[in-house]
Amino acid sequence: MKAEMTAAVLYGKEDLRLERVAIPQAGAGELVVRVGAALTCGTDLKVYRRGYHAKMLKPPMPFGHELAGVVEEVGAGVTAFKVGDRVVALNSAPCDVCFFCRHGQQNLCEDLLFNNGAYAEFIRIPARIVEKNTLIVPEGVPLEFAALTEPLACVVRGLEESGTRAGDTMVVIGAGPIGLMFMHAAEIAGVEVIAVVKREDQIGAAKLFGAREVVHIGAVPDVVAATRALTPAGRGADIVIEAVAAPATWEWGVDMVRKGGVVNFFGVRRAGRR
Repeated sequence: MKAEMTAAVLYGKEDLRLERVAIPQAGAGELVVRVGAALTCGTDLKVYRRGYHAKMLKPPMPFGHELAGVVEEVGAGVTAFKVGDRVVALNSAPCDVCFFCRHGQQNLCEDLLFNNGAYAEFIRIPARIVEKNTLIVPEGVPLEFAALTEPLACVVRGLEESGTRAGDTMVVIGAGPIGLMFMHAAEIAGVEVIAVVKREDQIGAAKLFGAREVVHIGAVPDVVAATRALTPAGRGADIVIEAVAAPATWEWGVDMVRKGGVVNFFGVRRAGRR
């Protein structure tokens, strides 16, 4: 009889069950990782509410995709990792052979491999993800911090795609986890950050994560005018990151950017919602 573990399995819309399932075993090129930290992001929440993800997950299926942990078993042929290594394994890996991969657009890969099951005691990491998207966690970095690698990578890509340069002025609309990571990464890159936040309790967090100025939308009569007034010569920001995903903030982003600037509509809104 195979050893068992506890895992969360998604069966459908808001139907998530804790079950006893077999502990996975590592095949050739694979790892089994003992999960040390598993996070919940907006995608997990949307999938839970919808009951599926068109590309990533069809129920019933193990749930959760942001994790870090310790290697428990190493499959045949794996040389880059050993039992006991602290690792962060991302939840996808491109094929690197399709048209889009060969044109530097791996996010559009026609054969993107996904992996789910972070909400469990152990998770199997497929060979392609072991090879391409599994990283050693440096000593001193807590696993719960390392598990943020996937969303942080999205933020870094967003900064790169926006053409961010040191000395730019950037407005970040939204102070959720993604917005705060944008603020911090931009500050490290030498960017002057102006945060636009909804709640008063987000002001301190925005400053802590690198915002030079913070506009609290409940404290100003015109949020666009108040934000533009903080930019050089009042001409608007070089870059605006919209990290809320609401029609009103989409419009703000367009109105807050300078002529010739860039607006990155980073937030993703569910189809059909207004």
